[in-house]
Amino acid sequence: MHVLLLKEPRDGDSGPDPYIKELASHGHKATLIPVLSFKFVSLNTLTDKLFQPEKHGGLIFTSPRAVEAVKMWIKSISFRKNYNYKWNTKSIYVVGKATAALVRSLGLNPLGEDTGTAEVLSRVIIEREDTNIPPFFFPCGSIKREVLPTALRDNGVPLETLTVYQTAEHPDLEKNLKNYFTEQGIPASVAFFSPSGVKFCLEVVRRLSGEQLTQIKFAAIGPTTQDAMTAEGLCVSCAAQKPTAEHLAAAIAKALQ
Repeated sequence: MHVLLLKEPRDGDSGPDPYIKELASHGHKATLIPVLSFKFVSLNTLTDKLFQPEKHGGLIFTSPRAVEAVKMWIKSISFRKNYNYKWNTKSIYVVGKATAALVRSLGLNPLGEDTGTAEVLSRVIIEREDTNIPPFFFPCGSIKREVLPTALRDNGVPLETLTVYQTAEHPDLEKNLKNYFTEQGIPASVAFFSPSGVKFCLEVVRRLSGEQLTQIKFAAIGPTTQDAMTAEGLCVSCAAQKPTAEHLAAAIAKALQ
């Protein structure tokens, strides 16, 4: 059966996307259509912050794109020789295995990769950290949710945020969706990977599916995305227990039985 993945491909990786590969192991053909485009911003300010680990209690990353912004900074300096060991004396918190893997590629040691959501990570940070520390530095995107910042501040954990990338709809999104539906027909399942994906894609998917919309098994990568889908009146057939290719593929395979 055909599965449509509305997400971003991995950056700088060869070989198939892990979600496509995992769905293939369940006998399903998956197609990935990029939903978002990104523009990095505030890199000069980011540089200032990263040069001063002593002024922060640690780092928090909740998306791979935030780590990519740091990678751009690293290209221009001898980071590994001078600064990664300084940051590794601090706590480096992450959400998700993909973000954790990128953080490790910087020579940093992440904590919290199994938390899965910013809400769960915030509870881990609150339990582990004192309130009398310098502020954590949180590089993030322009449309980040406020769950983590609000939880930390409400519990006295100091936090300093910086928008390091802006998120927008991919310029070819509607064209790519139309081409997919024309060539492949109605997919058996459509998987969303973010509330932004729901915002940018759902209207087009509804229009292209027409009366066959109810035949599609809609899948969510996690509870935040599922809530966004439900808020739009969409019937969610399944959600991954954890935000991994293995868990999402298993959920979709079960829904399509």
